[in-house]
Amino acid sequence: MSAVSMKRTTYEPSPEQIAQADKRRLKRLEKKLQQKQESQPLPPCPILSRPWISLSNASQPTTQSVKVMTWNLLAQCLVRSELFPTSGKARKANERAPMIHAEILSHDADILCMQEVDRLDKLLPILDSAGYSYTYAAGPAKPHGCLIAYRNNMFQSVHAEVIEYDNLQVHHNPEFNPDARIGSSHRTKNIGSIVALQWLGSDSDNKGYIVATTHLFWHPAYTYERARQASLLLREVVAFQESRRLNHWPCIIAGDFNFAPDDPAYSLLVGDPLSREQRERLEISRVVHVSIDPSVPQSIVKEADEGGGDEKADPDRVIRNSRIAMPSDGLLSDTELCALVRHRLRSAYDEGQKVQRALLEQKSGVATYGDRKSLPMEKPGAHEPMWTSYTHYWKTTLDYIFILDAPESRTDVTGYLQPHRTDDVAPGLPKTGICGSDHFSLCTQLVTSPITF
Repeated sequence: MSAVSMKRTTYEPSPEQIAQADKRRLKRLEKKLQQKQESQPLPPCPILSRPWISLSNASQPTTQSVKVMTWNLLAQCLVRSELFPTSGKARKANERAPMIHAEILSHDADILCMQEVDRLDKLLPILDSAGYSYTYAAGPAKPHGCLIAYRNNMFQSVHAEVIEYDNLQVHHNPEFNPDARIGSSHRTKNIGSIVALQWLGSDSDNKGYIVATTHLFWHPAYTYERARQASLLLREVVAFQESRRLNHWPCIIAGDFNFAPDDPAYSLLVGDPLSREQRERLEISRVVHVSIDPSVPQSIVKEADEGGGDEKADPDRVIRNSRIAMPSDGLLSDTELCALVRHRLRSAYDEGQKVQRALLEQKSGVATYGDRKSLPMEKPGAHEPMWTSYTHYWKTTLDYIFILDAPESRTDVTGYLQPHRTDDVAPGLPKTGICGSDHFSLCTQLVTSPITF
């Protein structure tokens, strides 16, 4: 029997079969990795969580309910060791970023107002993955800006506007020169950002909110300029609302206003009469800076940057490179400032903490600015948080969530995020495991209901 020689053929898969095999292998690897990640315990939250305070509210028909957060993130470009000597590694960007991102997401807010926003390449992907759309704006040549984010399954932005305080006129007298018509004491490059957010859904019936955020001029001594900027922000928000025929939409104005509740600007916004001491503070700050009048002699060539300066020498409270204002400079009088503010705002935290204290029938558990400053409890601003910014060198209340009601509805506070306790933030923020910024985030639940006549 003769042997038959057989030639063995080698199997060679086609390119398509190779691609499918690689795809199946990658899928198996991804599944194993996912199972491994799910089996591992979650890392501890890199921030200190705070209690949510729920308030009793009247049983009225609700048209809208929204959760709003505001937070100054502390731009990384402003972080210096001499300003935050107690913060240690919490000054580092890689240490701060997880805390900042965790805090933004932890509040589960529907609308976010943020200031001193930089490192957009790190922040925006976090917002994208969490289902937020956003609008960002910054002043001319500023390395940080303001950002308004909103849930894209709840709202759509139908209008937006950025206002530059340096260019807004307060006078229309043609005899005044352009600078006098603006009536500013200092060019600051600060802005306000305004958006109209319309509810999504077939039953929205053209409902929504006007939302504005801002970061006003930081220098403590420029009381007049901050009062001017705050008053103009309110004027422009109302003009934005009226020009787009959205008068039936409530307005939310939140941000870092860089003034305390006993400041003239706060009184102007909430409709509280200016005190004699507030009028004096306005008067001594009616100056014209070299940024307005280049002929002003300079006593110091380089001034402190935002949030800068050696606090021990106290330069931030000194007005430099300026002259006393003259009538021809166009700065607003007290009467003109009051006339510029035609609407009265309400503060979410001032009202919320006042209700909570009444419910508790005691002071313990509600730490307020009025307690620290011995303000009468009936005074507007007395129930604002004791602090919203706490560092080694400066500690005060600067951040607010204001409400402007629409004519036929009222927006009330039904809950808020409790501010940090002093013991937790001492000796100063940023602080690892507590907060990645030098400011507290504020968050409140707002419910809008029709007014029944």
